[in-house]
Amino acid sequence: MTERNTLARDILIALVLGILLGAAINQWWTPGTWSSIGVGDSTAFLAGKASEANADAGLVAASCRFIRNATQFTGDLFIRSLRFIAVPIVLFSLIAGVASLGDVRKLGRIGGKTLLVFLTTTVLAITVGLTLSNIVKPGTYVSAETKAELLATRAAEASSKTASGQAAAEAMSWWKQMLDLVPANPFEALAKGDMLQIVTLSMLLGLGLTLIPRARATPVIEACQALTDAVTSIVMILMRIAPIAVFALIAPVIATMGMDVLKALAVYAMVVIVALSLQLTVVYPTLLYFLTKSTNRITFTRFFRAQAPAQLLAFSSSSSAATLPVNLECVRHRLGVDDEVASFVLPLGATINMDGTALYQACVAVFLSQLYGIHLTLADQLAVMTTATLVSIGAAGIPGGSIVLMIVVLQAIRVPMEGIAIILGLDRLLDMCRTVVNITGDAATSAIVASSEGKLSNPQL
Repeated sequence: MTERNTLARDILIALVLGILLGAAINQWWTPGTWSSIGVGDSTAFLAGKASEANADAGLVAASCRFIRNATQFTGDLFIRSLRFIAVPIVLFSLIAGVASLGDVRKLGRIGGKTLLVFLTTTVLAITVGLTLSNIVKPGTYVSAETKAELLATRAAEASSKTASGQAAAEAMSWWKQMLDLVPANPFEALAKGDMLQIVTLSMLLGLGLTLIPRARATPVIEACQALTDAVTSIVMILMRIAPIAVFALIAPVIATMGMDVLKALAVYAMVVIVALSLQLTVVYPTLLYFLTKSTNRITFTRFFRAQAPAQLLAFSSSSSAATLPVNLECVRHRLGVDDEVASFVLPLGATINMDGTALYQACVAVFLSQLYGIHLTLADQLAVMTTATLVSIGAAGIPGGSIVLMIVVLQAIRVPMEGIAIILGLDRLLDMCRTVVNITGDAATSAIVASSEGKLSNPQL
């Protein structure tokens, strides 16, 4: 078993154990249980406040409080570590990613078409995810009582978003929203962790590097790439303790919400899978049908027959990079894309074109906002679209990167980060599905660009 599969297994085991423990606490740990160990005011006791009602609390009660605090500390430390990683990973990887596109200018027309199709398919993928999530509302499949308890545990953060934060967003004009994308002080944006402003800063710095002599830009690009690798190494270390963190994060959630949350989780998973399926079987075939020339039009059957080997490998490996050689083979010899186009579009796509990942981030953001009872305004949904698009470009291909990307998107709309524990156990299955969409989007783009350039043949399979 590979290390990746072992980690996925360990996270799943930790999730199940956390759910079982949380459910047991939710079902059997009652005020009477506290009374039996000498605690009359559990809220004051857990907060470490003196109370006459807890005068009889002894070693057993103190041990329970220690375990509870240690569990909460472990989960909070993991979340804080992810927040620590989010800013540098976006900053350095986006600078390097955008700067490296300086070579695209040399390819002129092909490069421009490729980037335009990449952007179009990514925006369409996020739109599909947002639309389906808003229609089905998977995060609402919990009772009002359960949601009230969950909000009570996150009262300060939730009220900050739903009251003053939301009011400010609604009162802010569209022009002000757009203006605030540009940081007045980039160092302040970095210090505050304002992700949209950090993304803007990174892209502008990357663009600036493409406009200066390559000899001067190269050392900076290489430094950013090296720093990206360094931060990625930290992510890999964090992922080793992810099972412990998932257990520590999910147990309190289930203890508060009970098994009610699992119904919402099942609906959420189905929403993601259906959204990915729509992107795969409706969006791509439609674009191919209308954007390839009628003399050599790519039909639904032709496309999926050609791409089947690459899609199966992507599903089993969950790796766009590992699938790249097979995808190249399928696109060249089975789909009929000229080698010049395929050799440029597919490697670039494996780096910056992650439609499935962007769609997944949109679904996660809406699901968790609904679960926490946080209303997303139109501006918030546009922020999800913008952030998911840009960070899926800048931070693609990072081991454990889906978690980091989720943190970035959730921060942009101020949704509690702890919610990732709820969906992390399903990440492996959904990762397999979204990787298929990622590599299929690259293949579809290569066919569209090749057709526009007259470099698409029709090989007989």
